Amino acid sequence: MTRSFDHFAAIDWSGAVGPRQRGIAVAICPLGREAPALVRPDHMWSRGEALKWLADEMPAETLVGLDLGPSLPFADKGAFFPGWERSPSDARSLWALVEDICADDPYLAASSFVDHVEAARHFRRHGGRTGELFGAGRGRLRVTEQAQRAQGLNPYSNLNLVGAAQVGKSSLTGMRLLHRLDGVLPIWPFDPLPASGSLVVEIYTSIAARYAGLPKGRSKVRDLATLNRVLAALDNDPHEALARYDDHATDAIMAAAWLRRVHADADLWRPTELTFALAATEGWTFGVR
Repeated sequence: MTRSFDHFAAIDWSGAVGPRQRGIAVAICPLGREAPALVRPDHMWSRGEALKWLADEMPAETLVGLDLGPSLPFADKGAFFPGWERSPSDARSLWALVEDICADDPYLAASSFVDHVEAARHFRRHGGRTGELFGAGRGRLRVTEQAQRAQGLNPYSNLNLVGAAQVGKSSLTGMRLLHRLDGVLPIWPFDPLPASGSLVVEIYTSIAARYAGLPKGRSKVRDLATLNRVLAALDNDPHEALARYDDHATDAIMAAAWLRRVHADADLWRPTELTFALAATEGWTFGVR
């Protein structure tokens, strides 16, 4: 099953501390060839403002990709947090657990969860503090992340909270976002593809970059000429020059264009390894076959 949308948006997310995050960027485009435009291009977003845009201001019939991990590994051990009695049975319960423990953390932060005595046993944290249940190497991966590796990508465990490439903090703050969006917008594949209305999917911007022809390890765009070359590969008109180029803005622009280009590919909505159990627990990254 596939369906059409009127708009395509992408949000580069952030797990950074503080009331506003330089790492958040929002881009959107309509059907057609018009290059995606940044929403509030000179604005430093807060996570709360991004939530409000999604819930109240985003155009109807929008497919929106969030560059964050909506869940944690489950299938490999049959649990998110083996040995913890509060370990949830599905992703929605995980979002609720993160929200409950972080209820007093301002700005949709997740510091209390990172430092929770039981949860911390499963994380790799700063200062050489690796929990004894983190696992070897890069740590545990979701099934969709294992499939990403099979496609030549380089995913990191959402349980890793250290290093420039870590995605764990943005995933945990993203779970507080998803907890608030639950029941407001359908979130695939935790919810099925709806016949109408807007829809949230998880994205990995490196997939968009590779699809557009950028080589492995060089997926970041920092100038207009490269951005327009990427957009042309995605059947877009040229982009108007930005006052400043950074990875967050160009990742969002590129990902929105990619969503518009590939959303009608039926195979992307029915990945081979996506089961009902995974759809309820780990979720799936849109674009991973």
